[in-house]
Amino acid sequence: MADYRTIKAQPLTNVVRAIVKAGGSTDREAELVSTNLVEANLRGHDSHGVGMIPRYVQSVTTGGLAVNQHVKIVLDTGPLLTLDGLTGYGQVIGHEAMELAAERAKRNGVCLVGLSNSHHIGRIGHWAEQCIDHGLVSIHFVNVISRPIVAPWGGNDARHGTNPFCVGIPRRGKDPIVLDFATSRIAQGKTRVAHNKGVELEPGTIIDNEGKPTVNPRYTVIPPHGAILPFGEHKGSGLALVCEILGGALSGGQVVKGPSDGKYNVLNGMLSIVIDPNKLGTGDNLASEVESFVAWHTGSPPAPGIDKVKIAGDPERETRKKRLAEGIPVDPTTWQEILEAGTKFGLDQAAIEKIAG
Repeated sequence: MADYRTIKAQPLTNVVRAIVKAGGSTDREAELVSTNLVEANLRGHDSHGVGMIPRYVQSVTTGGLAVNQHVKIVLDTGPLLTLDGLTGYGQVIGHEAMELAAERAKRNGVCLVGLSNSHHIGRIGHWAEQCIDHGLVSIHFVNVISRPIVAPWGGNDARHGTNPFCVGIPRRGKDPIVLDFATSRIAQGKTRVAHNKGVELEPGTIIDNEGKPTVNPRYTVIPPHGAILPFGEHKGSGLALVCEILGGALSGGQVVKGPSDGKYNVLNGMLSIVIDPNKLGTGDNLASEVESFVAWHTGSPPAPGIDKVKIAGDPERETRKKRLAEGIPVDPTTWQEILEAGTKFGLDQAAIEKIAG
C-alpha cells in the first residue's frame, strides 16, 4: 500500500465533480455522478468507483455517452413503466428511473420498470438502497452491452457481460439487506483494479485468449482478450442468461449479439420490480419475520477464521465506516488515469491535485 495515496471522500468527490462539470454536465449531473462513484469506493467496490471516470471521459469524447440527458418515459400505466436512458450518465438515469418507480410503487403497490440504453449504471446496490430509502423492496436484473467479457459455463470465450443481480429489503430501524453481485466470478472493474495494482487474480477466476486458465488480469484489460468465468458454475451462468434476457430484452433494450462494435461505451439495461410491502398488506409481517430470520441466520457459530456471520450489505457498511474515517485508497495507475482524463476536458493536472489536497 506504500505507493497508494489515500484521499478523503469529500475532496475525491470534488475532483470527480470538477472533471464531470468540465465535460459539459450541469451542476446536478456532476453532483449525482461524483457522489455515486465515491459512494462505491466507500463501500469497497473500487471497480465501480472513481476509476470509471477515465472510461466515462473517453465515452463522452467519442460520442458513446451523452451529457445532460434525462430518462425518457416510453410507456407509463402506473404499475408498468418503460424507460429509455438515451445513453445518458447512468448515475442520473438510474436515479430518475428509481424515483419514478418508487412513486408508482407507493401509489399502486408495485411497479415493474424496464430501463434501456442507460450508459454505465454503476453499482446496482445503489438503486436498491434508493428504493429502501422509500421503504420499498426491489429486485433488479441487469445486462451489459459492451465488449463481451464473461464466458458461459462450458464455453471457451467471452459471450456476455458481468450481468449483475440485486435485491434490496428494508428493515425497520436496522441496516437493510442489500444483495448485489455480478454473475461472473469477479466484476470486470475488479480485474481492471488488479491490473492497475499489478497483482494476480485468484486461480479459477479467468481464462486467457486460448481458453486456458490464467491468473494474469491483463487478459480482461488489454488484447488479446480472454474471459472471466461465471460464478457458481452452471448456476451463475444460468442467472447471467436470465439477466441478459430480462434486463436486455424485456426491458425494451438490446442483448449481446456478437463481438464488440469497437465503440468505447458501456450500455446497461435493467428490469426492476419495486414492491411496497404495506400496499401488499404484509409490511408488518415482513418486518417481524425478517428480524426472526436474521437473528437465526446470524446466530450460527462462526467458522474458524470468521469473526461473525453477516448479512448481505454488512461488509460494505463496515468498509464505508472505515474509509470515511481513514480515506479512500487510490492506486498510482488509477490516479494518473484520472489526472489524464481531466486534461481531456481542459483541466490542468496541477489544478486537480490541488482539489484533491
